[in-house]
Amino acid sequence: MLNLPIFLTILRITVIPFVVIFLLFEGKSYAFFAALLFSIGAITDMLDGYFARQQDSVTTLGKILDPLADKLLIIAPLIMLIPLGRVPAWVVVIIISREIAVTGLRGITALDGSVMASSNLGKYKTIFQDVSLIGLLLHYEYMNIDFHIVGMFLLWVALSITIWSGIDYFYRFFKSAEDLN
Repeated sequence: MLNLPIFLTILRITVIPFVVIFLLFEGKSYAFFAALLFSIGAITDMLDGYFARQQDSVTTLGKILDPLADKLLIIAPLIMLIPLGRVPAWVVVIIISREIAVTGLRGITALDGSVMASSNLGKYKTIFQDVSLIGLLLHYEYMNIDFHIVGMFLLWVALSITIWSGIDYFYRFFKSAEDLN
């Protein structure tokens, strides 16, 4: 039951509370460790799918845990950054709403035994969300680079892709429902 991809997914879930704890404190060191742990979580997101396909070890548990871990890894830090004044709350609401809506669509299609595959837009969304969050978690200036500004720029890109990919999922959902009728 516990294979390498599942282990990596559990590792991703395990780092989330530590990211949250580091965000409770001010200072460059805490910000750095929050970003470092988040980065480890983001890397495990890429690796678990890769190893699951390579080792032909895709499991039902993995299919359930992986998307849950992905969403928790993004949502928890975003929520924590609101009271720190690092992200606008409305941006977080849009991102979380899209995640819930797409998860709902996937659940509906799963009832029919179908799978709503991830799109390339969804993959780009994840990459931009991850990289923007690394910048926003770092927050301070390092090597004359203001990581908050970099993170915010990338967050605007991520938000655009998030909205676009959400619309794409709904379009594909209704298109496939139309084709069935």
